[in-house]
Amino acid sequence: MTLSRTYIKDNLTLAWPLALNALLMQSMLMIDTLLVSPLGEESVAAMGVATTIVAFVLGIQMALSNGTQMILSRAFGSGRTKSLSNAFFGGLAIASCFAAVFMSLILIFGDELVALIVDSESLITKAESYLSISVFIILFTSITQTIVTLFNSTGKTSVPFKGYLIELPFNCAVSYMLIYQFDMGVSGAALGSLSAIMLRTVYLAYSVLSDDSISLPLPEELSAFIKTTRHHLGEILPFAANITILAIGITIYQLMFSQLNINEYVAITLLYPWIRTGSQFITSWSHASAILISQRIGAGKLDDLKQCVDTSIDVAVGISFISCLFFVCLHFSFGHIYPGLASETYLAMATIAPLYILLPFVRGYNTVHGNILRAVGKTKSVFKINFTGQWVVSLPLLAIIIFVLDGSIFWAFAIQPFEELIKAIPFRTLARRTVREFDLEAAKKMNYD
Repeated sequence: MTLSRTYIKDNLTLAWPLALNALLMQSMLMIDTLLVSPLGEESVAAMGVATTIVAFVLGIQMALSNGTQMILSRAFGSGRTKSLSNAFFGGLAIASCFAAVFMSLILIFGDELVALIVDSESLITKAESYLSISVFIILFTSITQTIVTLFNSTGKTSVPFKGYLIELPFNCAVSYMLIYQFDMGVSGAALGSLSAIMLRTVYLAYSVLSDDSISLPLPEELSAFIKTTRHHLGEILPFAANITILAIGITIYQLMFSQLNINEYVAITLLYPWIRTGSQFITSWSHASAILISQRIGAGKLDDLKQCVDTSIDVAVGISFISCLFFVCLHFSFGHIYPGLASETYLAMATIAPLYILLPFVRGYNTVHGNILRAVGKTKSVFKINFTGQWVVSLPLLAIIIFVLDGSIFWAFAIQPFEELIKAIPFRTLARRTVREFDLEAAKKMNYD
């Protein structure tokens, strides 16, 4: 079997559970949206505001765990048990501290933030009730994401997948019962999701403890562990800053979209979970590529690095095209998926259909390049490209369209594919040059433990 075929096979073995994991994770929000949508546009809008805040924090947690995943992958590739253990406990400590900080901030200032976003009293009340419960999801996510990265880094991506298979039906049943049987409305949706992630946390913790092939001895020397964790934090902070700046940008996108009329905002709120879902296939392939490349760096096996990178990009382009076809089919299905909405909401969805059909193609191309660059230590450069494309160009342009020109939903939403287009050439150029120059000396510098 040729290298390309072997690499594709190994990558797919990692990627398909990652993709299903991500789909099931995104489905948690989609479940809430589907269950809440019969309650009316106001309930959907309230949940959209609250989940925007929580999703921002979860995005930061995801960034931290993805950074930890690179370190865990290198440690696993090196074959050193101590390195794997230090990376896991260091990642868990960092994620838990960040979760505690953001939970505290939301509990203290969450109500004021909601009031700044919307001005309808009934909408504010519903958003605050959802947020006051869903904020605790952040705590359990800090634990589950660290455990998930451990299994992903060691090639056992099917374990987290089984966890979502347990969580999903439990969330459906409990959320439906609380929303309609106990008449809790949006609060029931939040409580159902919280109960479900608590169940998954128990399952993942049990899976680690019962897996004889994973050895995680507690750090013997506290001072040495603190030093290693500082290195760990120093490496993942630029990674987290990169993802965080994107998450903040997406949050600002959504907050500015809230200034459109309610039917247009509801249309975008209903679309966003599908957009995130549709991008998960390419994202999972990209993450699997980064895991395998990181393992090669940890093991010092770089002879086939360029060929692996080229293969990752070629397959990513094909997956992105398939994602576009998925959105074409989705466009003709919204009337059946969300029956009973106002005609203005359906019209808003149809207006931006060409844009969200194109978006996964250009975003997928950038995603695979970004993850490859992070795996070879170019996180700061990736940050510069993302920051310039989003914050220097796209967000100011969106503000002008909405607040100055009073533009339509089409031109407002068009900023997102436009942002991806202007980042594509810098990503491609940097990736080609970096992979060409990467050598064993660069790999040794990345293995600090």
